[in-house]
Amino acid sequence: MSPHSPALDVAAALQAARRMYIQQNPKSRAIYAEALLHMPGGNTRAVLHADPFPLYMQSGRGHQVVSEDGKTYTDLTGEFSAALYGHSNPTIQSAIQGVLVGTGLNLSSCTRAEVDLAREVCQRFRIDHVRFTNSGTEANLQALAAARHFTGKRKIVVFGGAYHGGVLGFAGGKPAANNVDLGDWVVAKYNDLADAVRAIRSDGVAGVLVECMQGAGGCIVGTGEFLKGINKAARQAGVLLIIDEVMTSRMSAHGLSSIHNLTPDLKTFGKWLGGGLAFGAFGGRADVMAAYDPRKTTALPHSGTFNNNTLAMRAGYVGLTEIYTAPIAEQFTEAGTELITQLNAAAADSILCFTGYGTVMTAHFPLDGRGDIRDAGDVEECVQLKELFWLDMLQRGFWIARRGLVSLILHMPGSEMERFVDAVRGFVGRYEALLRSRTGFTDQADVVV
Repeated sequence: MSPHSPALDVAAALQAARRMYIQQNPKSRAIYAEALLHMPGGNTRAVLHADPFPLYMQSGRGHQVVSEDGKTYTDLTGEFSAALYGHSNPTIQSAIQGVLVGTGLNLSSCTRAEVDLAREVCQRFRIDHVRFTNSGTEANLQALAAARHFTGKRKIVVFGGAYHGGVLGFAGGKPAANNVDLGDWVVAKYNDLADAVRAIRSDGVAGVLVECMQGAGGCIVGTGEFLKGINKAARQAGVLLIIDEVMTSRMSAHGLSSIHNLTPDLKTFGKWLGGGLAFGAFGGRADVMAAYDPRKTTALPHSGTFNNNTLAMRAGYVGLTEIYTAPIAEQFTEAGTELITQLNAAAADSILCFTGYGTVMTAHFPLDGRGDIRDAGDVEECVQLKELFWLDMLQRGFWIARRGLVSLILHMPGSEMERFVDAVRGFVGRYEALLRSRTGFTDQADVVV
């Protein structure tokens, strides 16, 4: 590596940014030292880890969060798309308060609230029947069980880079070490229709589980040809199509799958649909969902103390019917799509680019400068530039995910979106020489494949 290589310049810039971060956040540093005494690595949610220590938030209101060190940030992480309503939406607060005062938390029974939410979810997302869970992870696990029960087969086609929950990850094109059912996956290449069809037609396949946009995988959007081709291939092979809409159900009035006119057998949900509380759901065709009908002696078991908890049922219903109605969802998705266009214009002539759809997107630093990323496994990114971007945005008052994800909060002022575009433009200007470089990052510590 030459003395003036881009990698060395990036390392110097990153070192300076880290020094400033450490100086400005002494309380977060002290809290992390305490956390190390009680949790492995001081952490119980891996995505929030940061070196040399994570930033600790004290409170949030509206579209802003306040750190333990007293700095206010515009929240562009949006709880990884779950915090659609922000931190203090008055309608959500009123709904929760009503449950606390008038309903109670744990009734050990069925409630009217779950019936109301089930009706609205089925109508909004065009499914026959639905069941609730505590998370998107659980929703996907139960949907897979339904597919296996219905078809009598075991294998599930998934895609490299996919994330379907804490025990259902496929980064790097293979099952994560903590995955369930390690021997039952057929991992195909995302946005590669020929490879997907080959996998779907292989022996013993019960279902294909796919995201229309790989959220945790970098907001990589599936092409219309790819998604429609999967839909057709699954139909022809008698394989159930399960679309993971845990993150993408907030996109457009009926979810991202509706934009492509897909006809999945099952859909899974989570994130924002609980009104900001822990929530998950899966649903679809009545004959497939009948596997969970407790009136049948052959029914699959599906328990969960908090599946129909009073808080999430009520907050979810109010959010879906009074706040994030279908017209609002369309408008918000259009605003997010326009923001992605503006961000990419601000980053023009640099290796920084933004992928995503609607109000959820991710910043990338591909070394070859490509902006149209179809599969994250095909791209080498500069990890150091991504961290530098995160630290730089903190300095400008924006709280984004360290991995580059941005998820917009409803009712965020348009002026804040404009300020974010200006901050990105400023970042490109400050580090212009580094961001124009497409070669020189030869140290494997500097890139991620």
